[in-house]
Amino acid sequence: MALAVLFTASISLPSFAKITSGGSGPRAVLTSGESGQVARVIDGDSLVLASGLKVSLSAIQAPKPAQKYDGKDKYEAWPMADEARETLRTLTAGKTVKLFYGGDKRDRYNRAIAQVFTLNDKGEPDIWLQEAMVKAGMARVYSWGGYQQDMAVLYDAEQSARAAKRGIWDSKITGAFYDVRKPDPDPLAQYVDSVQVVEGIIIKTAEVRGTIYLNFGADYKTDFTIAVPKKSRKFFKKASYDPLGLSGARVRVRGYIELYGGPIIWLNDPERLEILD
Repeated sequence: MALAVLFTASISLPSFAKITSGGSGPRAVLTSGESGQVARVIDGDSLVLASGLKVSLSAIQAPKPAQKYDGKDKYEAWPMADEARETLRTLTAGKTVKLFYGGDKRDRYNRAIAQVFTLNDKGEPDIWLQEAMVKAGMARVYSWGGYQQDMAVLYDAEQSARAAKRGIWDSKITGAFYDVRKPDPDPLAQYVDSVQVVEGIIIKTAEVRGTIYLNFGADYKTDFTIAVPKKSRKFFKKASYDPLGLSGARVRVRGYIELYGGPIIWLNDPERLEILD
């Protein structure tokens, strides 16, 4: 199914492959949920059904619109926030969608946290909205521990968009806002309190009082580090890798940058870490 829409940045949506198996739904082990018409699109990763149910598209993060407080901008809009919202509107215009759950059905704000599919004329799952948004370069992958989804498909879609410099991956349009960062501590420090994607080689791993540290430099006090907190290690029991065995591995990680001596990302979900080689 091919979709095309023009934005101010002259971006076109690619053709999206149907990822269902025989029209039966998603490949991950998910629970079938509600279906309904889309009444409103809030931004690139959230919408409202005609029933009034607010839905957050699990496992992706789209550019955020500006947020206001007392009539003033609290946060500035991220680059391409308008384009991401319009892309999701285009994908869902006149469509009925169906929700599938891979974890808790509601967050603390009573929003549905779901994988969302449009339905075809036969009422079968058709386009997976998460994959479509990522493949269009209008969102990046961002998973949460305890939720099931087809992560390999999402990462393939992101790699395709990044290689083609679609949407958020076009540095000339976004001012490198979403670029993959190197693990150099000084440049990374300027991105504190923001979500970043960082790629580099793990020099050494260590476990200290139940927390696992993956160090990207010789000085763990100042260099970039990934940390797996003790409370999150339960999510790694079924992971495809052992964090302590990653010395020498080239990886790509995503998460909030904090300062803990040097820049650090606390890794709460094993699927936020890609092992490249």
